[in-house]
Amino acid sequence: MKFGIFYELQLPRPWQEGGELKLYQDALTQLETADRCGYDHAWVVEHHFLEEYSHSPSPESFLAAASQRTRNIRLGHGIFQLTTNHPARVAERIAVLDLLSNGRCEFGMGESASITELTPFGRDMETKKEVFEEAVRAIFPMFREGGSEHHGKYFDIPLRNVVPKPVQKPHPPLWMACSQLPTIERAGQHGFGALGFQFVSADAAHAWVHAYYNAITKRLKKLADYEINPNMALVSFFMCAKTDEEARARADGATFFQFALRFYGASQNRQRPAPGTVNMWDEYNKWKRENPQAQEAALRGGLIGSPETIRKKLRRFRTSHIDQVILLNQAGKNSHEHICESLELFATEVMPEFRSDPEHDAWKAGVMSRAIQLEEIDTEAFSDRYGKLAVDVAMPAVAVAG
Repeated sequence: MKFGIFYELQLPRPWQEGGELKLYQDALTQLETADRCGYDHAWVVEHHFLEEYSHSPSPESFLAAASQRTRNIRLGHGIFQLTTNHPARVAERIAVLDLLSNGRCEFGMGESASITELTPFGRDMETKKEVFEEAVRAIFPMFREGGSEHHGKYFDIPLRNVVPKPVQKPHPPLWMACSQLPTIERAGQHGFGALGFQFVSADAAHAWVHAYYNAITKRLKKLADYEINPNMALVSFFMCAKTDEEARARADGATFFQFALRFYGASQNRQRPAPGTVNMWDEYNKWKRENPQAQEAALRGGLIGSPETIRKKLRRFRTSHIDQVILLNQAGKNSHEHICESLELFATEVMPEFRSDPEHDAWKAGVMSRAIQLEEIDTEAFSDRYGKLAVDVAMPAVAVAG
């Protein structure tokens, strides 16, 4: 099993002078810590205009900085929005990051999930899937030597040689963002690694792994000429401390993250409130005061606890044959000191048990060769992207961004 860390670069209100500077500098230091401790991947999201939830519109810049402060950790776009970026600019930025990192770039792709992000770039929810798939077809010829051209419905690109080219040949490993079960299956069908942003139970993970690997082995339909990447990663809320009680006390950001997801998800097309009309941190603390038991339940989910508690939970995930667990530690107002301590404690006392897994390697080889036939599991019971213990909120009536 591999382990990654994940960044939305959250910054709840009240905002203070120098807050974004500290956010970015602390996150880079955390990546240095993760690199030194032997974590495998660092994943950074791309989002636009999402106050408090994500201050990460330019992951390529952040990852480029991280490439100069780390040596081994893989640097992943989790994800690059193909709907709000021109294909040539995507290919250029991926190649430059691969060069700067000496071949450590991971190329995660996605569509964006809200009209708040899509509309300013001239995109909409109805056509975003088509735009995504056409962008994929346009990008991959650009990684090859020589020129390429693309003439489609959404992009018309004359013959040009996109330079530079990536270090990794024919391109960095490919991933796709998956927020629901149908996109897990779609990632498998296209041959992309699945970045599962679901925060689910081990039982759900087992069903989704089957859905993903059945899609990639039985129903593969690539969108372009690229190398497939058969891997499934799931994100989990994370805080490791000496005791369960201490870990939960330090993990308040995990429930803020869930609250923000639910709050935004309650609106049509996940449209966000107009700028400055909602103080998400105040809304969250109001919800906490009114729902103390719900917050306590949410903190019992994920990988939050002592090393022994987390080991027990990971053993269940290991039986599901997850390839990578991505740990979400930077959330809400979780402190920089606690995040670093958590990364170090987990690396020392938990990670070694799961580093080598010959049984998983043999299982995966058997599945990919079709020597092992996976059953087609009914996944209807595992469709909730938030998980049974996740917080539940209703979005108040507020003005939305036009």
